Amino acid sequence: METTPPAPGNPASVPSAALKVLAVRAVGTTAVLAELSGLPGVLALQALLVKHPLPGQVDVLAAAETVLVMADSPRSARRMPGLLFAMDLAVQERAAGRLVTIDTVYDGEDLAEVGRLTGLGPDGVVAAHSGQVWTVAFGGFAPGFGYMVGENQVLDVPRRSSPRTVVPAGSVALAGSYSAVYPRQSPGGWQLIGRTAARMWDLGREQPALAAPGDQVQFRPVRELIEVAVPDEGTKPAGSPRDAGLRVLSPGLQSLIQDLGRPGHTGLGVGAAGALDRSSLRRANRLVGNSPSAAAVEAVAGGLEVQAVGDQILAVTGAAAELTAMRPAGDPDDADAYLERNIALAEPFVLRNGEVLTIGPRRRGFRSYLAVRGGVEAEQVLGSRSTDTLSGLGPAPLAAGIFIHAGEATESRVVSNPEVQPDFPGEGVTVLDVVPGPREDWFDAAAVASFYHQEWEVTPRSNRIGMRLTGQALARSRQGELASEGTVAGALQVPPEGMPVLFLADHPVSGGYPVIGVVVDHQLDLAGQVPIGGRIRFRRVEGGAEGTSAFASEATVLPTDPPAGTATALG
Repeated sequence: METTPPAPGNPASVPSAALKVLAVRAVGTTAVLAELSGLPGVLALQALLVKHPLPGQVDVLAAAETVLVMADSPRSARRMPGLLFAMDLAVQERAAGRLVTIDTVYDGEDLAEVGRLTGLGPDGVVAAHSGQVWTVAFGGFAPGFGYMVGENQVLDVPRRSSPRTVVPAGSVALAGSYSAVYPRQSPGGWQLIGRTAARMWDLGREQPALAAPGDQVQFRPVRELIEVAVPDEGTKPAGSPRDAGLRVLSPGLQSLIQDLGRPGHTGLGVGAAGALDRSSLRRANRLVGNSPSAAAVEAVAGGLEVQAVGDQILAVTGAAAELTAMRPAGDPDDADAYLERNIALAEPFVLRNGEVLTIGPRRRGFRSYLAVRGGVEAEQVLGSRSTDTLSGLGPAPLAAGIFIHAGEATESRVVSNPEVQPDFPGEGVTVLDVVPGPREDWFDAAAVASFYHQEWEVTPRSNRIGMRLTGQALARSRQGELASEGTVAGALQVPPEGMPVLFLADHPVSGGYPVIGVVVDHQLDLAGQVPIGGRIRFRRVEGGAEGTSAFASEATVLPTDPPAGTATALG
């Protein structure tokens, strides 16, 4: 659910001396969080980083008081704090964005309440909301959801005390000093004052977001809305079932199409997604001669059954499980008079036309990766074929009867030799290295010690968005809400109840709960293989000067590259 940042203030009223980076905090090993005095500084830094990217910069996400800068490696991240402190934000001018007009019917369920809270009455709220120009300051929460800043503070209202479980798509809303339009149906706690038929997110447009950060928005009151039919955003089928590939007989618990993800779009509220175990995906592709980023099938806890249409070269990596290939009894092509054969993990093999491959229950690990030579063919969304379970982008989850077409993502004419797989988590305790912060200071020493000394259990409520953990609750040492800020895969957010949530590939791009630490990037693959019911212990890896992860000067040292001899799983 989205969180409400503090009131942004009027950008024009902020002196240029306030436009500077106040501190830089490590966010794991491949990102840093720059803190500024307010939204004007945030917008100035964001504009400068977009215009002049830092060496190794992958993506930038602005929020209410911070800018998250993501790097391509730990080495690049270590260089960023000094460069950020040296930036002169006072000379940076933001280019004027487009002016977007949004027709709005002001009949929201909370219009009367907003009128009471502001003292303006319903008609006054409509006049104030439509009578000013709003600027999209930053994105977050969902693709196309833009936090809009007004020209004045007359519509500053709190969120609802009880969030709605369902907010209709197109709802025009207020929270704090921000306005926004919900691009899709979702939970939410903002005050609803109207509705629009404007399509805030449309992948058929060159710029999917109707109002992107930097754009200006004018809400125009109307009495009724004209609905225009639009094509479905889902992926289009490629070819026909007669083409070569695999037919899904059973998807198991959950089977999704995944590649290495779609980084670089967090400003639009779109996370990277992609395979949770990137190493296993690359290994499967390498075995069948594909490019490392080719799409494959990610299956959870076994149970996936597929039938070959035409002879197919396949490989399965990831969770340790029994693999069998079976030709249906009575098949006229059963010349070799066999019904079943065992398949080795991490080894290329041929699934003959009509044969059925079954991935059995997992013994160790949690996710399997099935690669087909040529890669899985599916429509690309923002440069990736990955399914994002949070935003709904990418192919739909596999279901019985779906046909998987083989693509043309081969990189080699030959397949690779069998490879040795890592030792995936089993019944023991998996140890994950954690860089402290960026918000460890929201917890006292006893809570921090408890976080690292106890074993946490993975609950059944876990998914690709986040791994929910249970154990002894962590008490905060600060009260109130944290301003919404960017976050990364591997972040360990701690909601008010004190049970950490380990963000995985489909996590929201921003959040409002304090992050006590971030799992190092090179162990995220291992984290993605910890099963439901598995146990985790976190090991602290000091990330900065004098053992802290917050830096207020140019003498900055971020986490080192993966330490030699790092443990993975304890049996």
